[in-house]
Amino acid sequence: MPPVTQRLRAAVVGAGAIATVGHLPALEAHADEVEPVAVVDVDTGRLDAFRARAGEGVAGYTDLAPMLERERPDLVLIGSPPSLHREQAVAALRAGVWVLCEKPLCLPLAEYDEIAAAEGPEEDGGPYATVLFQHRYGSGAVHARELFASGALGAPLVAHCQTTWYRDAAYYSVPWRGRWATEGGGPAMGHGIHQTDLLLHLLGDWAEVRAMAGRLVHEVESEDVSTALVRFESGAMATVVNSVLSPEETSRIRIDCADATVELTHLYGHSNDDWVYTPAPHVAGAADGADRVRAWRTPAADLPSSHTAQLAAVLAARRAGVRPPGSGHEARRTLEFTAALYKSAFTGLPVRAGEIVPGDPYHAAMHGDHPDWAPGASGRGAIR
Repeated sequence: MPPVTQRLRAAVVGAGAIATVGHLPALEAHADEVEPVAVVDVDTGRLDAFRARAGEGVAGYTDLAPMLERERPDLVLIGSPPSLHREQAVAALRAGVWVLCEKPLCLPLAEYDEIAAAEGPEEDGGPYATVLFQHRYGSGAVHARELFASGALGAPLVAHCQTTWYRDAAYYSVPWRGRWATEGGGPAMGHGIHQTDLLLHLLGDWAEVRAMAGRLVHEVESEDVSTALVRFESGAMATVVNSVLSPEETSRIRIDCADATVELTHLYGHSNDDWVYTPAPHVAGAADGADRVRAWRTPAADLPSSHTAQLAAVLAARRAGVRPPGSGHEARRTLEFTAALYKSAFTGLPVRAGEIVPGDPYHAAMHGDHPDWAPGASGRGAIR
C-alpha cells in the first residue's frame, strides 16, 4: 500500500453517543489530515443528527455494504454495539479499508482470529484493524511506557489494576447490555478492559491468570464484579479488580518497581497530572537521585488520553502503510487475557497464556458454554 499524500476519507459506523463525543471530535481535530465522508446507522434520526453536526458533505447510509462500495473510504471508525463489530470490521477489511473500532473489537477470540485473517499481508501494508484503547495514547502513558521499556524505573515487581465504577439498573435496561451474546461479558469485558490493556501495555506479556467473578447485584447474564491474580512473563505479579458496584468510582493503576512506584488515578481519561512517581529510599538518597526523579516526571507538553490522541497514531500508520499500534498481537493479548479471566472464574483453575486455542470452548465464547453461564431464577450468585 503506497504512502498517502492527500487527505484521508473516513466513515463513521454507528451514529450514537460515542460517535458524537469521541469519533467526530477526533476527526475534527485532525481535519487537515482526514475528512468524514459518510456515516452509517439503522436509525435515521441518529443519522440526521450526526450529519447536521458533521456537515452537509457527509453522506448518510442505513447499510454498510453500499457505503463501502460507493464512498470507498480509507478508514472506518466503528462505534456500533459490540455484537456487530466482527461482521462490520471484516466487511471493511475485505473492501481494503482500515478499521478503528471501539472496544471490544469483537466478542470471543474466535471472532478476533476471523478479523485478523481478513487483514491484508504485512508486505502490502494492510489494511489493519485497531482497537480504540485510547488510554495508551496520552502523553503521560507514552512517557511511562518509555520509562518501563528503558528500565529507568528498575524491574517491575508488584501491580494493582482497578476499575471500580457504578452502574444502576437503568444502565442495564439497554437490551444488549449484560448479555454474553451482545456484550461479550460484564465489567471485565466492557469497562475494565481499558485499564487492563494499559497495564499490559506497560508490563508486557502475561503468563498466568487465576480469577473469580460473580453476579452480586444486577440481574444480568454476565458478571458485575471480578477479581484476578496475574503473573507476567517478567515475573511481576498483579491484582486486577473490575466492578460496576462501586459508589465511589475510580480507575487506577499502581506499579511498584525496584526503584520507584508509579501511580495513575483518574476515571475516564488521564492527563500528565494524574501520573505520580515516588522514588524508592535508595534512589531518593543517592547522589544522582534528584536527577533520576526529574527524568521520570511527565513531559511539559500535556496531551490527554482521548480518541483524538489515538487517531493521530492510526493516521500516521495509515499514511506510512505500516501496522498501527494497538493492533495485531497487542490487541489479541488483551482479549486473550479477558477470555482467560472468564475461563479461570468459571472453572476455578489457573489459565496460562496460549492455552485458549481453537477447540477450547472459551475460544468460541467468553462463557465457554459453562453450565453456570446464565444466572438462576434470582439472577444472582457466583459465576462458579
